[in-house]
Amino acid sequence: MELRHLRYFVAVATELHFGRAAEKLHISQPPLSMQIRALEDELGVILLRRTRRHVSLTCAGRAFLQDAKQILERTDQAILTARRAGRGEIGELAVGFISVADYNLLPLVLREFRRQYPMVTLSLKESTTDAQISDLTEGRIDVGFLLPPVTQPGIESVPILREPLIAALPEHHPLARKKGAIALGALAKAPFIITPRHMAPGLYDDIVSFCHSAGFSPQVTQEAIQMQTVVSLVSAEMGVALIPSSLKNLRRAGVVYKPLRENSPMSEIRLAWRNGDISPALLLFRDLAREMAISVTQSHVSQVRTPQ
Repeated sequence: MELRHLRYFVAVATELHFGRAAEKLHISQPPLSMQIRALEDELGVILLRRTRRHVSLTCAGRAFLQDAKQILERTDQAILTARRAGRGEIGELAVGFISVADYNLLPLVLREFRRQYPMVTLSLKESTTDAQISDLTEGRIDVGFLLPPVTQPGIESVPILREPLIAALPEHHPLARKKGAIALGALAKAPFIITPRHMAPGLYDDIVSFCHSAGFSPQVTQEAIQMQTVVSLVSAEMGVALIPSSLKNLRRAGVVYKPLRENSPMSEIRLAWRNGDISPALLLFRDLAREMAISVTQSHVSQVRTPQ
């Protein structure tokens, strides 16, 4: 028995007319009648009573019709599921991310991805860049939002978001009450809070080089792994910090965010995955993240350059 036999029977049983069923199936009537007869011979029962003017279902035909419809529906669903999976619209995707990504691109990408591909299950893991590299290598995550540089063999990455640095100041700092942008050199004597270099060498080096260009070396008195912790230490008046501009979305009492007069280096977030991984769901996620990152980057640059 083939699926086409079931489709032929369901068409005739629904129309109760061989001519109309044949037209619906885009075949001629004699082959259709032969296929229905062959199906009945294989089953060993009569499914349809035929007269010159009338076609009706037998008891066996009514029972067979119910199951035949279910089989065809499940077959159609299986075909649709396979095609969706092949397009990346069904499946699972494990996503790693650094904390700063949670304040800019990540929520937008996740919301839009879930809207467009609700049958892809996303599992999220917040971790540092070095931990994500290990997770990618070992297959614990499929894609990660992390900081450069990414030099691990077998890992590909692309810049996904670039944004300028801003200053985070304790609310009682003299510069916190000043309108508009501040000069980086005015922070020369302030204690700095920064992420350890071994955790984020690219960001660390950008901050130090930026300070050098303003004529001073930052006095690093505190280090913190997560950006939220850096901002919390600023709130505790432990020092000042240079942070990616999107961190101003982290509303923390006791902290004032100020743009800088100088053109700062651009803090970069990269999207990374295993070399050669062409999972359809991963490809969709990468394309969507790149698309949304363009507008987010433009928005951040515009906001930071607007006097406050």
